[in-house]
Amino acid sequence: MDIKRVGVVGAGTMGNGIAHVFARSGYEVVLCDVEQSFLDRALETIAKNLEREVAKYKITAKEKSAALKRIEPALRRTKLADCDFVVEAATEKFEVKADIFRDLDKICRPQVTLASNTSSISITRLAALTGRADKVIGMHFFNPVPVMKLVELIRGLATSNETFKKVRDLATKLEKTPVEVNDAPGFVSNRVLMPLLNEAMYTVMEGVATAEAVDEVFKLGMAHPMGPLALADFIGLDVCLDIMRVLQDGLGDPKYRPCPLLIKMVDAGWLGKKSGRGFYTYQA
Repeated sequence: MDIKRVGVVGAGTMGNGIAHVFARSGYEVVLCDVEQSFLDRALETIAKNLEREVAKYKITAKEKSAALKRIEPALRRTKLADCDFVVEAATEKFEVKADIFRDLDKICRPQVTLASNTSSISITRLAALTGRADKVIGMHFFNPVPVMKLVELIRGLATSNETFKKVRDLATKLEKTPVEVNDAPGFVSNRVLMPLLNEAMYTVMEGVATAEAVDEVFKLGMAHPMGPLALADFIGLDVCLDIMRVLQDGLGDPKYRPCPLLIKMVDAGWLGKKSGRGFYTYQA
C-alpha cells in the first residue's frame, strides 16, 4: 500500500517532531491529541523549527509554508481512519499506549501498519492487543526529531518481514538512518543510556560530585556534547524514571533500580527543562 497520509498520535515534543519530518518530506499528516492547547502549541513549535531550517538554508520559505499546510490537527482519533500509516507518540506508560493501540486497531483499515515511538516498552505486548500483530513495529525517533538521524526499528515477536522492510524504507525516505533492533526492555539505546544517567544521579545523591562537575567530566573527558545530568533534564526526569522502571520490571536485575534522588525529584515536580527545574534551573 502506497503511504501518502500519516497519522501521529501525541503532539508533545516527540509527536510534533515526527509530524514535522513527515510533513517536510511531502506526506499529509493528521496530528492527533486530546486537547486543543496541545495541538496549538505543537503547530507553533513546528512553525518555529521550520523557520529555523529556512534561516539555515535547509529549506525555502515556500517549502516551509507547504509543510505547515500538510498538517491537519485533530482532537478525535476517528480522524485517523483514512491514514495509510500511524505512529503513536504518547507518554511512556504502557496503559496509555495500550489504550491507543486498541483504539487504532478498531479505527484503522486492516492493512495499515501501526508503529510506536516508545523508547522502552515491549512492541510484542502492544502488538498482542491488536488483530494485526504482524503489522505492528517500533519506530523510535530521537530528540530533536528534525535533527537526529537515527531511528531504532524494533521488531516485535510477530512483526513480519514485509512490515519491517516497509518501515525501513519509510525511514530512509524521511532521510533517517534506520537500525534494526529486536524487542527487549529499553531496546539498545535506553538499555545502555539510562543506567548511565541513573548512575550519574547516584554520584550526586551520594555527594561524590556536583551535577556541574559530573557533566564536565563527561564533556571534557569523554567528549560527550552534553553531560548526563543535563541530558536527563532535557529528556525529562519523569521520562527517565518511567524507563528505569520498565528496565527494572522487564529485566528483573537490581542494577536497574531507579536512583532515590530521581524518584524524589519527580515527586517534587522537578522534571527538568520542561518544568523549569531539574538538576539545573531554566528560564521560562
